[in-house]
Amino acid sequence: MLILAIDTATGVATSALVADGEVLGERSSRASTVLEDIDALLRQGGRRAGEVDAIAVGTGPGSFTGVRIGLATVRGLAFALDVPAAGVSTLAALAAGAPGAVPVVDAKRHEVFALLDGEPRCLAPGDLTVEPGTTCVGDGARRYRELLEAAGAVVPPDASELHLPRARFHAALAREFGPAELVEPLYLRLPDAEATA
Repeated sequence: MLILAIDTATGVATSALVADGEVLGERSSRASTVLEDIDALLRQGGRRAGEVDAIAVGTGPGSFTGVRIGLATVRGLAFALDVPAAGVSTLAALAAGAPGAVPVVDAKRHEVFALLDGEPRCLAPGDLTVEPGTTCVGDGARRYRELLEAAGAVVPPDASELHLPRARFHAALAREFGPAELVEPLYLRLPDAEATA
């Protein structure tokens, strides 16, 4: 099965092409260039778009605009290629890339999205309590490194790949492929435009 996977929920968009569990290629860039990345992955893997069997997409939480870009891209591609899609939490993909770590995504507005006891939450960074020695990964962990480390957490170096919701894990975690229009975003709070209205 050839799966195309993307996540655009954070400041770094990731995409991957995975065939029967084998990663044929993976890229990191920005949400605005995700279609170029997909084209490059297909060429790099020696595949054509018509060979894609399914698409996995990061559903957030993360940037409201980023999540919408990813979902819109996948809906358009799934329609054009007549393939099913599945959504995967960005937090779950981060956790899969760093087993045992707590995934923390920068939610802006002095908040983070984190996966705690298997549940996604939106909270202030100071309210994120973890056992001393627990590793925290993601762009939220990088942004609030000092606060988290002062509370006893371990945050890998900023350049670490552990901070990216790598699309290869979206492909591995994707289940229940179906119509792309049924894939729902995971926002956890109102967008800024609605929150201030």
